[in-house]
Amino acid sequence: MIHKKSRDEIKRMRHAGHIVALVHKKMKEVIEPGISTKELDDIAYHIIKGERAIPTFLGYHGFPGSICASINEQVVHGIPNENIKVKEGDIISIDVGATYAGMVGDGAWTYPVGKVSDDVIRLLKTTEEALFAGIAQMRAGNVLDDISGAVEDVAKREKMGIVRQYGGHGVGHEMHEDPFLFNYRVGDKTLIKPNTAIAIEPMLNLGCDEVVVADDEWTVSTQDGKPSAHFEHTVLATDDGNIIITQLMN
Repeated sequence: MIHKKSRDEIKRMRHAGHIVALVHKKMKEVIEPGISTKELDDIAYHIIKGERAIPTFLGYHGFPGSICASINEQVVHGIPNENIKVKEGDIISIDVGATYAGMVGDGAWTYPVGKVSDDVIRLLKTTEEALFAGIAQMRAGNVLDDISGAVEDVAKREKMGIVRQYGGHGVGHEMHEDPFLFNYRVGDKTLIKPNTAIAIEPMLNLGCDEVVVADDEWTVSTQDGKPSAHFEHTVLATDDGNIIITQLMN
């Protein structure tokens, strides 16, 4: 069941999303060659706790971090580790959730580490463009396939692989609520209603669509070892359009 959010729930979600945006603002500042993914996790943890919120990911089905930190060919769910440090030319996807007063904000961004290749720049730009193309379709009266199709069209134009096994999702009282949102057309005519929230999150690859899960049972990587990017915003549909929840509030 897709739950509409009350005015009070939306207010709390927007604050949770603001905290997620604070984390990403800091990530952009501190990600540089030599920093470990555990250091990034510690920074995120202290920001979230400092805002009187809970790191949504920490302990979720046993996940040991406050962020997912996924490098290069890793798509999602990378586990923070003090021995894993980014280097010049890498990209790193940071996915973070914050729970404030019982409501969740969830957002991801992929950051270049120093100078990256032209192909990787194209991957980042395309995935970010796909995110905002999907967001533009997140409005009352549209259907889920409008969002999925917008993401797919951008990916196909640039001949990017589309991760099939993972996608967006409803969000609110829980990190994962109905509905599931594919990043390609599946014919889903579920109507988008006012005051419903979805985490829209394209995951695009420079190579194939296929992914594999590591022995740690968390880290998802591209099957062909080529880079992947992940961009995500929590978005609320309204009668007048939409509101991006995971952005800094004035």
